[in-house]
This record gives sequence, structure tokens and C-alpha cells, in this order.
Amino acid sequence: MKIEVLTLFPGLFQGFVDSSLISRSRQRGLLKLSFLNIRDFAAPPHYQVDDTPYGGGAGMLMKPEPLAAAIENAKTHLTEAKTVLLTPTGRLFNQDIAEEYAALSELILVCGRYEGVDQRVIDRLIDDEISMGDYVLMGGEVPAMAVIEAVARLRTDILGNSESVKKESFSKDPSGMRLLESPQYTRPAEFRGDRVPPVLLSGDHKEIEKWKHAQALALTKRRRPDLLK
Repeated sequence: MKIEVLTLFPGLFQGFVDSSLISRSRQRGLLKLSFLNIRDFAAPPHYQVDDTPYGGGAGMLMKPEPLAAAIENAKTHLTEAKTVLLTPTGRLFNQDIAEEYAALSELILVCGRYEGVDQRVIDRLIDDEISMGDYVLMGGEVPAMAVIEAVARLRTDILGNSESVKKESFSKDPSGMRLLESPQYTRPAEFRGDRVPPVLLSGDHKEIEKWKHAQALALTKRRRPDLLK
């Protein structure tokens, strides 16, 4: 899978790309990550990438010329890519969208900054707009990292074990519902007086699965009832 990130701050991604799963995937050639500095497409001598908004308002907007040029440059070598803008006004990112993106071979992620992006760039060059939640960050770089991780780990060629994503939070149960994952336990069997639920020690896989599903359903009802609608 090929992913190109358009950003004003490519240095923010250095530690991220050197992390375990992402780093190994890149070394094996399974995930090709590249970063394009939007400022490189701004006009000299000042290389300005922001300006005041028409109609007034606080803050600055990303100028259309350098951003459009950066996106068009990315599209020349990722010709099949979906172009996604990370912005608070986008649709809320979830597992459905992660699965949708994981099925793609190419993806362009555009990191918004300042108070936003000139709408003409969005109308002409953006295919999708994604938000991480009902809050505002300083830019789209952290959301881009989240999208890359969520998408990469769904690729069987990257994660290796496809079974590991089938019974975790937001994966679909047999009825098609997306549930939170049930509580989990490991050794020792007793920790500070608290024992592991006996069913998990029984060896009865059918009963264990029934217990896990009941726990997942109860936890989802309590914390994320919206998932059950």
C-alpha cells in the first residue's frame, strides 16, 4: 500500500515512521510512506502558505495555490489514490472507514493547518474529509498518523495474523454489530486478591466465547450504546 502525506511539518512524523509495526512494514516493502512538504510549492521569496480569510474572522487560512500544487504533484505518481483532508469539519473516522481505506492500494492524506483550507481546493481536489472527533487539534498531522495506523493494521499483508483484528473493539460480531472488546486477563491467575473469572480457566471454548460476547455486549451498552442502534 502506498500512502503520501502532505504537510507543513514533515518532521513531526519521524518518530512515528520509526515505530515497530510501521517501521517493519516499510522495511519489508509492504507499506510505502512518503511525505511532501506543502511549503515547497509556495512562491519565493517568502514561501507564504497562509493568508487572512475573506469576510473577516480570526486566524489564517491555508492559501490555495501551494496546497493545490502539492496535491496535484502527489496525484501524478499516485494516480489511483483517494485524496483525504484531515479536518474538524469532516465525517467522523471509524472502523467502517478504516476498512474502506484498507481496501485501497493508494491514499493521499492532506494535513490541514491554521483555521482551515480554502474551500476551492476542497471542491476541486479533495475526495473525502475526515475528523478524529468533536474537538480541534493544531493540525492534521496527528489525525494522519491515526488513520495510517488504523488502516495499516487491517491489511493482512502488514499485520500478518488476520484473526487478531476479528475479535477486538469495533470488529463485527456474528450478528453484524460492532462491539467493544470484552475484559481480558493474563497470568497470574490471582492478582492482589482478584482472581481471573473461572470460565476463562475452564478450557471450555464454547462457554468462553459465550462469556466474552456477553461481557462485550454489556460493556458496549454501558459505554457506547450508540454502537447498538
